[in-house]
Amino acid sequence: MTRGARGPAKPRQPAPPRRRSFLAENPSVLWFMLALGLFTAVVSVLSEAFGAGLLSTSLIKVLGMTLCLCLIAIAMDVVWGYCGILSLGHFAFFGLGGYAIGMWLMYARTEIVIRENLASGTIPPTETEVTEAVTAQIFGVVGSSELPLIWSFAYSLPFQLAMVVLMPGLLALIFGWLAFRSRVTGVYLSILTQAMTLALSLYLFQNDTGLRGNNGLSGLQNIPGFLDVPQSVISMWFFWASAFALGAGYLLFAWVVWGKFGSVIRAIRDNESRVRFLGYNVEGYKLFVFTLTAVASGLAGALYYPQAGIINPAEIAPIASIYLAVWVAIGGRGRLYGAVIGAASVSLLSSWLTGGGAPNIDLGFYRIIWTDWWLVLLGLGFVLVTLFFPKGIGGLFDYLVRKRP
Repeated sequence: MTRGARGPAKPRQPAPPRRRSFLAENPSVLWFMLALGLFTAVVSVLSEAFGAGLLSTSLIKVLGMTLCLCLIAIAMDVVWGYCGILSLGHFAFFGLGGYAIGMWLMYARTEIVIRENLASGTIPPTETEVTEAVTAQIFGVVGSSELPLIWSFAYSLPFQLAMVVLMPGLLALIFGWLAFRSRVTGVYLSILTQAMTLALSLYLFQNDTGLRGNNGLSGLQNIPGFLDVPQSVISMWFFWASAFALGAGYLLFAWVVWGKFGSVIRAIRDNESRVRFLGYNVEGYKLFVFTLTAVASGLAGALYYPQAGIINPAEIAPIASIYLAVWVAIGGRGRLYGAVIGAASVSLLSSWLTGGGAPNIDLGFYRIIWTDWWLVLLGLGFVLVTLFFPKGIGGLFDYLVRKRP
């Protein structure tokens, strides 16, 4: 071969396909964020505190609580619709987050009132007297005069905010580690999560648990340090916080279920044994998803109950987690926006029918009272959606997109 001669040219390898960005592959995320921002702006403009006053304070609170329910519905959709774990205990994590922040709200507000009352005396009160008065005020209803150990740091907002994350997270981590390492799956895992919820609810009903038993925690709508601020303003603050939390949660979970991680957990949902055979740590993936969604549920509860004003053990009863699964099924599991649609539609419809918004119907021979028939309608709706729309309301969007020319 002469100098300078070249051998046969090598065929040029095709360039690997360039992966699109997160938002390009998930346009529903951008549409959801735009819809949420528009909804928040409209509510703000129509509110009593900062707008035209067309929306009452009570309605603002209902809307804010609905946003919190949408957040826990998204968490439920990730753990069930994407990972295949039908958890009937996620409302327990929701309630724990509410109890954690409720302890600070009740203690700090009571302490302010006690200090104001004792300040009128000739001798300034000692810290011991203040603590004893606060304890008597909070726990006198259950016949206790001692501050429970779990209330030792109830005066500290940073500590209780940390508990909002740690309490649900640690419970989910311990429970999930024990259940997943034993390879409990399917209906047996659902029964275990329901048993965990029932045990926690029955425990909290006892007066000696330190959380006031059946009385629960009340007066949570009064924010310490802002007792002079009107409820119309406070309700908007919580509404904005709930909207921000929902948006951040949607972005987080959309990113979690996107890419390789999302493919793995969907594969675990479809065929767990094959994924384990391929060498993936199935238990680790399931534990991560279970714990992360529990933490998100706790944060949602911490925003929900200050707007509701009260929390008691009945909120953690297993039936609440069953309702949550129904919401996700109606909205369409395996679709984050479907979970939001299901939770929002059912929650608002429930508030309208059971809150006196819908007039009762007198048929002459029978009077339809919606508070008595609401659960029947919910069950009927669940059956109809399961039979005729197995992909839920969210699945209708897929159908319309496919039909679009």
